Amino acid sequence: MQPPTVLRFVLVLIVALGLFAPASAQQRTIPDGREQITLSFAPLVKQTAPAVVNIYTRRVVTERASPLFDDPFFQRFFGQSSPFGLPRERVERSLGSGVIVNPDGLIVTNDHVVKDSDQITVVLADRREFEARVVSTDPRTDLAVLRITPPRGERLPFLALHDSDELEVGDLVLAIGNPFGVGQTVTSGIVSALARTAVGVSDFNFFIQTDAAINPGNSGGALVSIDGRLVGINSAIYSRSGGSLGIGFAIPSNMVRTVVDGVANGGKLVRPWLGVDSQAVTSDIASSLGMARPAGVLVNNVDSKSPAAAAGVKAGDVITAINGREVDDPEALRFRVATLPIGSKGTLSILRGGSPRQLAVPIVAPPEDPPRDSTALSGRQPLAGATVANLSPALGEEIGFTGPKQGVVVLEVARNSPASRVGVEPGDVVLRIDEREVTSVRQLATILSKVQQVWKVTVRRGDKVLTSTVAG
Repeated sequence: MQPPTVLRFVLVLIVALGLFAPASAQQRTIPDGREQITLSFAPLVKQTAPAVVNIYTRRVVTERASPLFDDPFFQRFFGQSSPFGLPRERVERSLGSGVIVNPDGLIVTNDHVVKDSDQITVVLADRREFEARVVSTDPRTDLAVLRITPPRGERLPFLALHDSDELEVGDLVLAIGNPFGVGQTVTSGIVSALARTAVGVSDFNFFIQTDAAINPGNSGGALVSIDGRLVGINSAIYSRSGGSLGIGFAIPSNMVRTVVDGVANGGKLVRPWLGVDSQAVTSDIASSLGMARPAGVLVNNVDSKSPAAAAGVKAGDVITAINGREVDDPEALRFRVATLPIGSKGTLSILRGGSPRQLAVPIVAPPEDPPRDSTALSGRQPLAGATVANLSPALGEEIGFTGPKQGVVVLEVARNSPASRVGVEPGDVVLRIDEREVTSVRQLATILSKVQQVWKVTVRRGDKVLTSTVAG
């Protein structure tokens, strides 16, 4: 016997109300695993969002109203003391995000968020404001570490660092930050790709790619895994309009860890040194080496005093992995080496003559040998206005120099100096003056101290050798 129509309707309504009861009436817990994720990230957001902060910076810029007021004709009528030509100050403000990684108030953000700032204000998720100071910056990775001072005895919410090497393409992630200054915002997505090395954002190009919406203001914010840990610092987006197109990049947490650990060394970050110059293995190179497919990096040169030489690496070897992690280009090799702790040992997987080998390599700090002897050149000679130094493994790692770590390198070039007019640039290596090979700063200064009518200057810039002939 079928129940009456009205009774059937009531029964259906009761069942519907039970199935679609308000979420607030149900107990919510953080998922223990992927299989337990249902329809809401709310428990995960409640756990992680308080550790993500907004960062506001202020910088005073001094500028002249117009170059016109420096013109002698203008000054003839208005005088040197004209108020129109006086410098004026302009305040630049910017915003970004940051992540608390230590309950004592240590915060990680992007270097470009706080660079050259006169004042940095950190706003917590509970709207409290703190003045922050810069503890450490690393422009080469685009990371900076700040510190705020919470009330005595208070432990701030923070995010623990996850092992970013455990991520896989397709993993769910959340991006938390302050896009466009609208306030803290959470977006979700997946890991779209790993080990992106062609982004060109920093010296260490090795990024997590995600389709979680990242926009201006998200820089320095958190990329969070579903277990509530920090897997990356959101750093850049690919965009044609300034907004998200679903291609965002985050600095992996394993690189973040090296920068944070540097704070324990007084804020000085020392990266390991391997001592090889390499190139990606192309299809042609793989074919010439008898490899089944392109993989790894081909070693072109090995520093005779380097850890790689001590481990037995030779020119012509193909490095395929470090500690079991594959490397497919020089950027990936540099990243893998940079994230290894100094004092440990690493295992290089190489191919030599088509045969695989395992080599144990010591992970050491680069030596400053020879001493840099940084010198500002002056006088009546073509390199006046340039600051030069002796190249060493330590200096090369410090300035991001990727060529052979020997010779004399240009560090700075003063504007409108003879060196700038010759066309010398920072990063150039001075090879020869006239026909004399340059081996040290002291020798270079001695050569340039002579007075002559014509100079011939030869420098190496990347993989090019450039020569200029100039009048003395």
